[in-house]
Amino acid sequence: MDNVNQAGFWQQRYEKDSIGWDMGQVSPPLKAYIDQLPEAAKDQAILVPGAGNAYEVGYLHEKGFTNVTLVDFAPAPIEGFAERYPDFPAEHLICADFFDLSPEEYQFDWILEQTFFCAINPARRDEYVEKMAALLKPQGKLIGLLFDKEFGREEPPFGGSKEEYQQRFEGCFDIDIMEMSHNSYSARQGSELFVKMRAK
Repeated sequence: MDNVNQAGFWQQRYEKDSIGWDMGQVSPPLKAYIDQLPEAAKDQAILVPGAGNAYEVGYLHEKGFTNVTLVDFAPAPIEGFAERYPDFPAEHLICADFFDLSPEEYQFDWILEQTFFCAINPARRDEYVEKMAALLKPQGKLIGLLFDKEFGREEPPFGGSKEEYQQRFEGCFDIDIMEMSHNSYSARQGSELFVKMRAK
């Protein structure tokens, strides 16, 4: 399980195209969320950590969002994204460990969670919560999807439950929404929670 903390583990998976939960498209609930945002939101600072193939980042870029930052610590998906979106600002493509990001250097209006939480070692979940809160501006938002199921496996994706998430996040976040997603990708119907939280 500790392998998931290593960039090489993920680099190898991308090189072998062994990312089993990759949908190959923007997640429908996140697309719907992005589509309802006002024009004024397009210059907000947005982070997509553990972005992988980063379909949501590409969609935000296509919709005219100008301050989106992609972070992944495997080079392969970043290189692939840069090839698909050659006009995306290179300084916003960061190959680094999310947990090493400095809150003094990076502050965001909102962060998009899409299959990052489920990919980290579950032992680091509280660390994830604290880092997310630290990287957000006061009242900044964490928006995204979390699996509401257990996979019973020793490799990602790692599952969880609404009760666990409420307990873990409530210390650092006010939870506005944490409910079953009604418009999930077909293979994920009934197994995702849509979440919207504000950093305390």
